[in-house]
Amino acid sequence: MIKSIFTITLISLVSPLFAQPAIKAIEDKDLNLKERYEVMKSGSQTYEDYKVIKEFILDGFWKITIDSISKQHAMIKDANSEIAVLKNEILKIQNDLKAHQASVDEITFESNHISVLGIPFGKGTFIFLSAAVIAGLALALFVMLGRMKILNSGMKEKTLIAHTLTQEFEEYKRKALEKQTKLSRELQNERNKIGEQRGQKLI
Repeated sequence: MIKSIFTITLISLVSPLFAQPAIKAIEDKDLNLKERYEVMKSGSQTYEDYKVIKEFILDGFWKITIDSISKQHAMIKDANSEIAVLKNEILKIQNDLKAHQASVDEITFESNHISVLGIPFGKGTFIFLSAAVIAGLALALFVMLGRMKILNSGMKEKTLIAHTLTQEFEEYKRKALEKQTKLSRELQNERNKIGEQRGQKLI
């Protein structure tokens, strides 16, 4: 009992000397929270396994802790706001990049393709199809020219035959007309002879 009273009396006499570092832990603004705690702890009195810290020092340290936590919360809030702004900017940049990439892809596609009747063709495919179409048209033209030559030759032959037949018909018609004229004259001569003979008989 006497020992306890002696110890408490000793602590109360010596505590002002040890309180100075603990007060420094509250007042020194250059220290962070952990450093303040270490200064407060090292500057406090020790009784057996306990640390004796004045209540106003604990209150001050608690206030500093609350202020630090509030400051950290404010910093976290600001950081979250900045992160949200950065996320929006990143999203906008990503959308711009996607639009730019789509534009580049479209330009690349258009440079590598040719649209015919609204159907896109690769340049190689278009060249091959064009060559095939041109070759087909040339072949068709060659075939048509051959057929026209054959038809023209046939038409010339038919025209020649028709002309020959016309000439032969005209010759036949002329000869028939001459023959008919000759027969008409002979018939008329015979009629005249018969008429003369009848006239002589009547006299």
